[in-house]
This record gives sequence, structure tokens and C-alpha cells, in this order.
Amino acid sequence: MPTAGGNSSGSEPVILATAGYDHSIRFWQAHSGICHRTVQHPDSQVNCLEITPDGQLLSAAGYQHIRMYDLNSNNPNAVINYDGVSKNVTAVGFQEDGKWMFTGGEDCSARIWDLRSRSLQCQRIFQVNAPVNCVCLHPNQGELYVGDLSGAIHIWDLNTDHNEQLIPEPDSSIQHISIDTEGTMLAAINNKGNCYIWSLTRAQADAPQQLTHLIPKTKIPAHEKYGLKCKFSPDSTLLATTSADQTVKIWRTADFSLKTTLSDKTQRWVWDCSFSGDSQYLVTASSDNVARLWSVEQGEIKREYSGHQKAVTSLAFYDGVPSYN
Repeated sequence: MPTAGGNSSGSEPVILATAGYDHSIRFWQAHSGICHRTVQHPDSQVNCLEITPDGQLLSAAGYQHIRMYDLNSNNPNAVINYDGVSKNVTAVGFQEDGKWMFTGGEDCSARIWDLRSRSLQCQRIFQVNAPVNCVCLHPNQGELYVGDLSGAIHIWDLNTDHNEQLIPEPDSSIQHISIDTEGTMLAAINNKGNCYIWSLTRAQADAPQQLTHLIPKTKIPAHEKYGLKCKFSPDSTLLATTSADQTVKIWRTADFSLKTTLSDKTQRWVWDCSFSGDSQYLVTASSDNVARLWSVEQGEIKREYSGHQKAVTSLAFYDGVPSYN
């Protein structure tokens, strides 16, 4: 089997990190399933993980803080600590050049952190009326899409501070938002298991201040139980959705027909997932304390990553290909 990212040249490191409720972050050899490093995260559970675009640091978001760990050393301690946030930080991501970080949290806000500043203080805050579950950066690097517990998707124009919102389904919670790497499609999954798809059109040349326009495309009744994540593959041909129904479903973006269902009898809730750079593999994180590497084409488990003592709720996978999810 090739390395998980299909990168046999070895020119880019393949990084797989997992975390969850056991207050530890584990780093794995993706191709062998061997855990080669464990870092303690004693302050809280880990809600989400993200690797910086240069592959140097891992960001772990928890209760009232974000910790940054050095991926290229054995230092067991965080090298940067962002504190001063109330409640849980539920989302974290990076601008493509690594100049700033964005987060979302249960304090009903999305935040921008300047990574070049030594103050470690939040520079900009976007306040909404409900706890934030997810934040997604458009590939144009100028718009943040914020999903909240009330069912609203907020579009925040970082250049003008203008914002708009839409509610695809009343009385539901937006759990996750994903935009494909080409910036042509947006997916949002809710707690009822429905996944909504929009086509994205760019602002007109004569009105560049306008936000990207969302055109409703389709609604997928993806899962009968709680939806948790939706992520486009790097080549934009597939969409993965994860759920409390113990499955991951892979959809073809050409017509949003079901390609395959990834299930295992012990899997339980599937909290997170990430495609490999070549879109041929998917890594999943589950409540049965295990992460798994799947062949998308075969629908089969290729590796299992066992070692966590409690539910694995977040993962970060990096094989040299940037992700906008």
C-alpha cells in the first residue's frame, strides 16, 4: 500500500494526529498504524485539531484555550498558548499563508488571531446570537462562513466587515460547513442528518465588494441521525458526511448520488474525517476510541489506529496538500 497520502516520494511528511476525550494527542505513522508520539493535553478534552499550512505546528482547541504544538520536535509541551476565551473552542483553521488563525466557539463568536503578533491576543471578533459549531474559510481567503446552533450560516466579509446570513432549515443546528478547493460548492450538514449544497458564484468584477453568491443546489437526506461533519475531497469530486448513525457516506459531487457507505460494527459515532491529498483515502475518528484509514474506492479499512482510552473526536491529516475544510 502507498503512504496514506499517495505520496511515495517522501518529499512531504505525512502527519496524522488524533485526539478526543482522553486528554491526549497521538501522532501516528499513517502507513503502519504505529503511534510514535503521545502528548498530554491535561486541561480539557480536545474539540478540534488543525495543522498549519507549512506543516510545522499542530493547533489543538479545547475548553477556553488553543494550544500549538511543534510537530518537528519531541517537546511534550505546547509552544504557544492562546487563552482568554470563555467556554469551548469548537473550530480552528488557518489562512493559507499562515498569517492568521480563525476560531469559533460556544461563546457565540468567531475570532481572528494574528499569528505574526507577539501579543497572543485576538484581533477581531465576529459576534452571533448562538454558540458557534463550525467556521470555514473560503479559498479566496476573504470570507469566513460561520455555522451556529440556531441553524444560521453567517458569511463574514473580512475586507469590509459586512455580513449576511441564511437559515437553510429552521429549528436545526449547523454542525459543519465545507467549501471545495475550487470555491465552487458549499456544503453544510445539520443535526437532523440533512446536508445542504449550494453553488458559489464570485462577486462581479464591477462590484468586487459584494460577497460570494450562494445558489441552492440540492438537499441530501444523508443520515437518519445526527450529522457531524461534511468534507469535500481535494479533487472536488467527492463529499464525505459523518454521523451518529455509525457511518460515513461518500457522495459523488457530479450528481450527489451515493458512492459508498463506510461502516464497521464497532465504529459508533463518527466525529471527524479527512481525505488524503489524492482523494483516494479517508481517515475517520470514532467514539469506539479508534481512528481508521479507508480506501474510498474499495470501501474497506486499510489501517486502524488504536491506543486512545476514550472517544476520538478530532483528527488532523497532512500530506503536503492544503485543505480549506
